[in-house]
Amino acid sequence: MLDINPILLLATFVVFVSLIAVLNSWLYNPLISFMNKRDEDIKKDLSKVGSNDEEITELNAKAESIVMNAKLEAAALREKVIADAKELAESKLEAKRAELAQEYLAFEKSLTDSKESLKADLLNQVPAFKEAVKAKFSQI
Repeated sequence: MLDINPILLLATFVVFVSLIAVLNSWLYNPLISFMNKRDEDIKKDLSKVGSNDEEITELNAKAESIVMNAKLEAAALREKVIADAKELAESKLEAKRAELAQEYLAFEKSLTDSKESLKADLLNQVPAFKEAVKAKFSQI
């Protein structure tokens, strides 16, 4: 029936052990070293990601400070431009006021001159008016 052959059993055992040794040296050890290297690379990448978070936070803080400084500079520039525009408008307004004051003085002078000439004309025509009035009264 079943016969156990010790030479065949020993040969099978030797082939099995040699197969384990060959697989261990050619397959398992390189596979295990690759997996260990991969685990180390993953740990390094995770630590780099952690340090990248700090860098990102630092860069965001720098960006916010740059934006804040730009806003402050823009506000200061806007205030300066507004002040310059107000100053320019005020100077133009003062120049126009001075021009209008000169025109008003010239108008007053011409009005006074006209009034004086009209008064002189009326005084020159008073005797004619007196005669016209006397003529009218005499007709009545």
